[in-house]
Amino acid sequence: MAQDMATVSPSTTKVLIDKPDVRVMEVNVKPGEAIPMHSHPENVVYFVTGGKIKTTTSDGKVTETTRKPGEVLWSAPITHSNENVGTTAEKVIVIELKSAK
Repeated sequence: MAQDMATVSPSTTKVLIDKPDVRVMEVNVKPGEAIPMHSHPENVVYFVTGGKIKTTTSDGKVTETTRKPGEVLWSAPITHSNENVGTTAEKVIVIELKSAK
């Protein structure tokens, strides 16, 4: 399993709260900036701003998605890296559900 997102990318990731069952992080990624391979338990992502992100999963699958402000995404446990391939900074709130590990 890859490392923790806040550990591998402290310049983009701010832990807002960390409790036994949940952790909430604010993530700010500038254009061209990347977050190295990391893992999450089940999680919810709220897109404060929109943007275009390239995601690479641990098995090498690459996808590019464009998200709109206010969009919400649920994800099963995942190991991936992310890169902002858009032209604007992207801000998201990640809510990890630790008890779902």
